Amino acid sequence: MRALPATVLALLGLTATACGGVANSDAAGGQGLAVSAQPQQPAQATTIEARKPLDGKVIVIDPGHNGGNFRDPRAVNRKVNVLTKWKACDTTGTETADRYTEAAFTWDVSNRLVKILKQRGASVKLTRADNDSVGPCITQRAAIGNKAKADAALSVHADGSSPGNKGFHVIMPEKINGPVDPVVGDSKKLGLAVRQAFKTGTGLPYSTYIGKDALDFRNDLGGLNLSTVPKIFVECGNMKNAGEAAKFRDPEFRQRIALALANGLQQYLKA
Repeated sequence: MRALPATVLALLGLTATACGGVANSDAAGGQGLAVSAQPQQPAQATTIEARKPLDGKVIVIDPGHNGGNFRDPRAVNRKVNVLTKWKACDTTGTETADRYTEAAFTWDVSNRLVKILKQRGASVKLTRADNDSVGPCITQRAAIGNKAKADAALSVHADGSSPGNKGFHVIMPEKINGPVDPVVGDSKKLGLAVRQAFKTGTGLPYSTYIGKDALDFRNDLGGLNLSTVPKIFVECGNMKNAGEAAKFRDPEFRQRIALALANGLQQYLKA
């Protein structure tokens, strides 16, 4: 190729700089290779990308009830102090018309949720180890979250109302002049984040029969009253409603529920 005159080359150099083709004086000074010779940059980018959104976060997941509770009514019905009243240690929970139990549902959803949260970097603890035992009591479930110093705790449930009722709702604590008082505000923030993510992720409607806009504030639940960490309950829907019961029976829909709950927890923890 025929060499260009020096004046033309100078003009080309100015044009390239103006268009962003050569943006620094080092390149114009004969050091163009320096732009690509920076081995530290890819390594730094890789390190940043490897970080997970919930790294360092501790989350406690509480699968409501237990599959073996019906075997020991005496233990389950033992009264425990939840500060505002005395209540049964636990209950058997509800079930669908075809006997799919709340305990089985919450155990499955919770384990799916744990897997997602761990993949996102969180340290996760469950309040029970299986779906064949009795308990633990509602007081112990709160204590597990407190001992872990959880950044957030979530209790998974499903309701058992009249068949015509439908929809999910989130239960949050009220101040009771007790240990939960300092985290009532953060619990509400957690509840709002989970409500939005749950509605978006599952398509289920707000409850038609409890609370306002799927929010229910209570002072009679031991799992909330005794909590010193931000905690909420999620009633994922009504197991007595045929349409919602069918969804809960579907493993793919239970995965959608777990993903929605994970997204809500992450939204709260990253806020």
